[in-house]
Amino acid sequence: MLTEKLRGITGLKVSFDESGALRVAAEGARGGSQTARRLISKALAGSNVILLEDASGRQDVVFSQVVSAKWKHHPSKMPPAFVVLIDFADFDHLLGDEAALKSFDVGWAFLHELDHVVNDSSDATDAEQTGECEAHINLMRRECNVPLRANYFFTYFPFTQRDFRTRFVRLAFEHTDTLTNKQRRCWVMWDAELVGGLPEIAKTN
Repeated sequence: MLTEKLRGITGLKVSFDESGALRVAAEGARGGSQTARRLISKALAGSNVILLEDASGRQDVVFSQVVSAKWKHHPSKMPPAFVVLIDFADFDHLLGDEAALKSFDVGWAFLHELDHVVNDSSDATDAEQTGECEAHINLMRRECNVPLRANYFFTYFPFTQRDFRTRFVRLAFEHTDTLTNKQRRCWVMWDAELVGGLPEIAKTN
């Protein structure tokens, strides 16, 4: 799933070899985002050790997350290490506009976490911002001609009721209508009770 999405975004022939290492074929790219290709190349050439772990079904991982890793032996002599946790099952719960769904899949999630490691970029702290990291990812989205993420934090779907078991939340994306040249908003939505990420106070209210 991950390699398929990365191929579409980067235009590169991306694969995992028998040892599980990420490999990129030597032949040139076909379409895709140049910025995404640079990020992949920088990660492969860098000194950081980056591990990918399937975190499917974990409630503490919402789509994806990167955490620092610790070496068991001789940590002072080893390079910085990170683990990118990906909850593949979370992406099965996504609903929304077709255009927005193209901008929010496991490939984009992986690149977001990779940008944190490679470029030491930060996430938004303000609800009105997308954050440094997502600004980098939005540049890739622009190069792929897919909608741009408008917010970093999700919000509750307006019709979600307090006494419903489902807690639908949504993320806003924006793109330009090629026919009218007007900015249009589209959405990705999911049940946060299934995916996770709700603060405890939100679950009990």
